Parts: sequence; C-alpha cells; structure tokens
Amino acid sequence: MKRTFLRIVSLCLCTTLLAVCMTGCGGGNDSNAGSKSNGGGTATDLKVGFVTSASGQNDNGYNRSAVEAIKEAAGEYGFEYRIVEPSSSLSVGQAIEALAEEGYSLVFNLEYDFAALIDGTGATGNVPIAEQYPDTTFVIYNDNPNVNEDGSVKYKNVYSCLFNVNEASYLAGYLAVQMNENHAALFPQGYNLAPLPEGRGIGFMGGTDSAGIRVYSYGYMMGIQAAAEEYDAQYDYYPVYDAGFTDSAAGNATAGNMYQSGVNVVFADCGNVGDGVTERAESDGRLAIQTDADLDDTHPGYVATSVLKITGVPTRALIDAKVDGSLSGMDNLLNFDLASGATGITDLSVISGKVADSALFDEIKAKVNAQADKIKSGEIDVVNAQIGEEFDPSTCPRVNVKTA
Repeated sequence: MKRTFLRIVSLCLCTTLLAVCMTGCGGGNDSNAGSKSNGGGTATDLKVGFVTSASGQNDNGYNRSAVEAIKEAAGEYGFEYRIVEPSSSLSVGQAIEALAEEGYSLVFNLEYDFAALIDGTGATGNVPIAEQYPDTTFVIYNDNPNVNEDGSVKYKNVYSCLFNVNEASYLAGYLAVQMNENHAALFPQGYNLAPLPEGRGIGFMGGTDSAGIRVYSYGYMMGIQAAAEEYDAQYDYYPVYDAGFTDSAAGNATAGNMYQSGVNVVFADCGNVGDGVTERAESDGRLAIQTDADLDDTHPGYVATSVLKITGVPTRALIDAKVDGSLSGMDNLLNFDLASGATGITDLSVISGKVADSALFDEIKAKVNAQADKIKSGEIDVVNAQIGEEFDPSTCPRVNVKTA
C-alpha cells in the first residue's frame, strides 16, 4: 500500500487535471461531455480513463476513433469514463497517475510517453505507475516498452497495442508509384503534377523521430521500391521526421517545398500538421496521403488514400475483454494487422471518382489488392520498426533518400 503522502499528492494532481478533462470533453452537443455516461446497457463498476496525444480528442482520427469507441461502449455498458488532454508531455505521467488514483481501473494512453508508467521517470517518488497501481490495467499504443532485457514482461497490468501500419504503408507506397507513373492518363486536367522523369519524387512527413513514425516510412519505402522495380524507375525520397503534430501552417509550407522539388505525392503522418499538407496538395495540384482515419474526402481528388490506424478497434476490444473478464488471459503485446480491420488503406472510392481513365485505375487497384494478399499470406514481409526490426536501405536500391 502506498504511503498517505503519495495519495495526497496524487489527489492534488487529479484536482488540477479535472479542469483539463472538463475542457477536453466539452464542445458541441455531446451529452457525455464531462466524464460520465449512464447508458441503457449492463451496469458495471468499470471506470475508463483516456489520455489523448498532443493532437487532442478532436484530431483527424488517431484520438477521435478511440474516444468514439469509449463513448459507444459506455452507452452500452453504462460505465464512467474521463477524457484527459494533457497540456504538455510532462503532464502525461501525471494524468495517468491521477486517473489511476481516482479509481479508473482501465486507463488508455495514446501519447508517445511511457516513462512515468514503465520507468518511473516523473512519477511520484520515481516509482513506476504500473508498479504503484497493480490492480489498474494500463493500455499503451505504438510501442512495447513493457519488456525486460531478456524479453520477459515487466508488468502484467500493462498491455501494448501495435498496429501493423508497416503493411498498410507498403500498400500506400506501392499505390503512390503506380499513380505517379500513370498520372498523365489518370489526371490529365485539373492538376499540376510534375512530368516524368522529373516528377519521380515522393515525400514523407512524420510528427516525431520515433519507431512509431519510422514504421510508416520504412514500409512506405518498401512499397515504393516494389512498384519502381515494375517500371524500371528510380525515385527520390524526401523524409521529414520532426514535423510535429499541431502546426498545420508549417505542414503546408514544408509540403510546398517538397512539391517544388519535383515531389508529386506527400505522405503525412503528423496529426493536424497533415491538414496543411492536404491543403497544399490541392492548391498546388499535387497529391497527398493521409493517416489514421479515412480522410480521402477532406480534399477530394487530392488525397490519394489514407493509411488507416483505427484506434477504436483495439480500444473497444480491450474494453469488452475487461468487462467479460477475458483480458487477463490475453498476451501483453497485441498486434493488429491488415486482417484485423484496424489498419489498411481506404477503398479508393473518392479518388476513383476523379481519375480520367477508370479502366486503368481498376488495373492499379487490382495490383494493390494482389500486394495486400501477398502480405497477408506472408509472401511479402514488410519490416516492422515498432517491434525493433532493422531497416536495411540496401533492400530499396530504387529509393534515393534526399534532404527535404
């Protein structure tokens, strides 16, 4: 049992965070604004806490998908929930600790910050939060820091959810080259795509330099490589790994620089920064690829596809497992691949309505689907940086990495 001093500190933090939470949950006509839902479902004493990433709960899909899953489940089960939007990365650990202290027995964290939870850095007394609250279930995304050097699990009450977005990003890279190589036929009017061969440039913008971001980039490069081989082409690749997640104006400017360098497609994996990328794609007559949610119709005809990371899928699965008691029997590392429905690319229906040569685009879609089938069968193995797999640039000789 923790000392009384620690309990008082945590409660003080919780009082501060309550104001943050109430602000984060408000807006619109959401009847659940505040913290609680008393739906008509089965009554339960479960309390669910949710800490968003820096993009907040109203982002382009990464947080929003999970929040919507929590609200839907709360309506069915009748449990209490609280959404917290930390004011800075330093408050993430405080938010998690305060929620656990208040009795939220299932706490999700979508921020790339696990130091206080796993290592104790910044936690009360520098004791890992997972150790302080062994009866609380903590769920983290995009990384698996909950392992010892020998590979064993550190804390049985911590679950790591990984999305095989490496596979979906491969498909996006493969599609990008297929569309670019055929853009004269697909987009003869209303666009300003750089002609080939000068237009064989593809960009990538990630919010932060981490395994959770590079997993997209490496899969994307492998997909570019596969399609470039088909066309005996060389592609210049412009990656940015420090775009942040909130400044859409900066995303617009960086994308503009890429397009001026002969890039025709920019993949945005950077939260709200990606909004600026898609805006610039439309204004410059180029193409963009979005992430997390299906954002193809935000700028119809200029978003080629979206790489999906549907956080609501594992969020709902873990809530259900917590309620029915099956969670304790699940592995602490959970992977969600193409077959799970938690990741993939969109059905391309929006961009299909904008191409001039539908028959040609149907052939391209069939090629992409064939690549997806090979990934699912294991014939194509896409490197997965988020589980520690190393990417060897020599495996992509047709992709020349440049400075944006």
